[in-house]
This record gives sequence, structure tokens and C-alpha cells, in this order.
Amino acid sequence: MAENPDISVIVSLLDEKESLKELIPWIVRVMKDNGYRYEIILIDDGSKDGSWELIKEAASSNHSIKGISFRRNYGKSAALYCGFKAASGRVVITMDADLQDSPDEIPELYRMIEGEGYDIVSGWKRHRKDNTFTKNIPSKIYNATARAITGIRLHDMNCGLKAYKNEVVKNIEVYGEMHRYIPYLAKNAGFDKITEKPVHHAKRKYGKSKFGLERFVNGFLDLLSLWFLSTFGKRPMHFFGFTGILMFLAGGAIAVWLIIAKLVHQTNGLEFRPVTEQPLFYLALVTLIIGVQLFLAGFICELVSRNSTERNNYNIREQI
Repeated sequence: MAENPDISVIVSLLDEKESLKELIPWIVRVMKDNGYRYEIILIDDGSKDGSWELIKEAASSNHSIKGISFRRNYGKSAALYCGFKAASGRVVITMDADLQDSPDEIPELYRMIEGEGYDIVSGWKRHRKDNTFTKNIPSKIYNATARAITGIRLHDMNCGLKAYKNEVVKNIEVYGEMHRYIPYLAKNAGFDKITEKPVHHAKRKYGKSKFGLERFVNGFLDLLSLWFLSTFGKRPMHFFGFTGILMFLAGGAIAVWLIIAKLVHQTNGLEFRPVTEQPLFYLALVTLIIGVQLFLAGFICELVSRNSTERNNYNIREQI
């Protein structure tokens, strides 16, 4: 029975034919120079430029090269999900296909996983070669926000060049656009030995980037979703119920205060405004209604959570 590879290299791509002509031989050379048993899994995310034909040609001449082709573009998370599912190497390396990530970084990433026992080693493009305004500045803001919310001290959460223990990629589910937050997904699954390594970053040689500034907005929204699910996913009543109670009490307190103030003024023969003529009264009513709705939303979410097939899925380290 054949042993599992030392390394699985997963490359997701979209219309990167010219880059692949250089990238595939480069990865193969690094693997052979270091004597690794390896597999290269190339995920074609709906390319239209002939990338899949090139992958098939490479796979026919090297049985360590494998390919998966999507009928249409599904996105990087879908590509990584399929790549993780197919990977059998003890260490899994992900990298982009645009030649901005260097395969020469692989041996050190592998050593840090195998030799130092990290669960994840994330690349850090310390010296970026991208446009300063559209990439560098938004990236710094994005990563600072990600560090604050996730508690993971990485300078470049979204770097495509990462190394993982095989156990990590088999115990997380990447979906939507959550590929940006794989370290956070891994941390929530119990894999918290996470570090980073400065890596070489090159300018794009062929084609153009498939990502625009909207990814930072989408990325922030995805991060909030992940934070909420990891914090309250199995106890939604703790969020909705607590928030609802606060709003209900605040609205009730305002309404009671208005009524008492009106009665005091009326009893002492002072001039007063009817409660229903005061804008604050309607604000109190809105707050009361929203509080009740949030509380009921918490009950509904609890019912959904209790009936979820994954409610008792736990990541067990070992059992004797």
C-alpha cells in the first residue's frame, strides 16, 4: 500500500494559463530537489482560457499532478473546499496561481509544520508589490480589524500561501467567501497553534487580478458573520434574548418615567403635556416592540439550533 505524500500543494486558479506554464514546473522542481513525496492538486474554477487543457497535459506526464475542473466559476472557497477534501499529504500547502507566491517558500513552511508542530503557518507579504492605494492601505485596515475581532495575531490573514496539518483541513468547512478566515475557522475548531512567516511577494506577471476593492467590504461582513456564529452559534438566545431584554427594559423605563412625570405635574397643578403627544413616548413604544421581537427571535433561533444535525458535533483530539 502506497504511503501518503509528504506534501499536498493545492492551487486554485481562474484563467491563469500563462502563469501555470511556469508555476507547475517550478513546484515540481522544488519537490524533487527536496526529495518530497508530493501531489499537486490544481482546481480550475471555471477558466475559459485553456487552463484546463494545460492541466490535463501536465497530469498525463506526471502522475503526481491532479486536477479538478468546475463547470462554472464558484469562487476560491469552493475550490479550496474540494482541494482540502482531495488532499492526502501530511502537510497541505495552498498557494495562488498568479506567480506572486513563490514555491521556494514550501520547504520552510513544511519544516515549521512538521518540525515545530504548528497547526497553521500563514504567509506574511511584508513587502507587497501591489498598488499602494488599492491594495496596501485597505489591506492594513482589513487585517487590523481581523486581528481585533479574531484575536489571531497575523499581519496578513488573507495571504494565499499557507501551510496546514492535514488534520486541520479535514476538520473545517470552507464555504461562501470564508477562505479569507481559514485561521479563524481552524481556531474555532480547536487548532490554535497558529503562526506566520514572512514570504516573498512578486508582482503579477500575467493577466490581471480577479479581486477588486469590494472584497474588503465583503470580507468585513463575512468576518462579522463568523464572529457571531462562533460566539453565539449554539446559544443564540444569549445574544437575542439579552439584547431584547435590555431594549424592553429601556423602553418600559422611558414609558413609566413619562407617565409618572405626567401624574406628578397633574397632581401639583402644573402644566403638562399628554403622554401621547410626546415623541419620546413613541420611541419607548418602538423600543418595547423591538425588544419583544428580538426575544422571540432568540426563541426561534434556539428551536432551529436544537434541531440542527450538527448540534452535538465536537472536535475530539484523541480517545483511549
